[in-house]
Amino acid sequence: MVKPEQTIDIDTKPSPTLRVAIQGYEGAFHDIAARLCFKDHNIEAVPAHTFEQLVQMLENDSSVDAALMAIENTLYGSLMHNYKLLNDSDLTVTGEVFLRIKQNLMALPGTKVEDLKEVHSHPVAIDQCRKFFLDHPHIRLVETVDTALSAKNILENNLKNTGAIASTLAADLYKLDIIAEGIETHHKNHTRFLVLRRKNHFMEREKANKVSISFSTTHEVGSLHSVLGLMAAYHLNLTKIQSSPIIGKPWEYLFFVDFVMGGQITLEQGIEAIRPITQNLRVLGAYPVGEHHEY
Repeated sequence: MVKPEQTIDIDTKPSPTLRVAIQGYEGAFHDIAARLCFKDHNIEAVPAHTFEQLVQMLENDSSVDAALMAIENTLYGSLMHNYKLLNDSDLTVTGEVFLRIKQNLMALPGTKVEDLKEVHSHPVAIDQCRKFFLDHPHIRLVETVDTALSAKNILENNLKNTGAIASTLAADLYKLDIIAEGIETHHKNHTRFLVLRRKNHFMEREKANKVSISFSTTHEVGSLHSVLGLMAAYHLNLTKIQSSPIIGKPWEYLFFVDFVMGGQITLEQGIEAIRPITQNLRVLGAYPVGEHHEY
């Protein structure tokens, strides 16, 4: 069920602090997703400029407890680079969260839209809001590395006549006024984020009802159909399938599949049922079905 729009509590909580690697900075949508996933903890966001850096942090820095990684978006589809990073990593998926992405125009207090000369943000955020700026041709759009960092720079450098496109959390954190709310062109813009942990992280299997796997198949006729047919027979409800070329093997593909457990079989039984008719099968994670949030 989709939860109503909400305010993220940014006060320090008495529960344990988790250091969570995010792509971006405090106030970014990855930060919001982390706060929603770990709402019973105080979160310390550990910024990463790239998803490669995010994965490396969690793999190599023992002070980082978890990471949030965007994996697909309703406007842009699957982030295939992130699927490959996950498949090549030593990490496991332990959760997911779905977040509606709402873009807002913000600036220093007292600023109006007509005062703006430039607006800064991540190129994806700018692209999502181009229709809004067609009505304001006097504003120059400037691409930056992160939505929240754009808002932070306005505060720290007292940038007058400059706006940022970012979340309402970023506006709260960096004391900016929202001068235009929900300026994204398509309002049904949702992103799915994965929660990543090291493989030795304990997960209560009885709470894990969704599974992400990767595998390849032979070139025999109907090989993929056989896998999907067996999954259906075992009541493994397919929620996503995505193919990706295998580098160095022309016309061969790796399949990424998500399914929800059904029927009476266990996760192990479901995996072992399809293992004989797949190649290079990997379980990327088992986790509870994620919640949908408006923000």
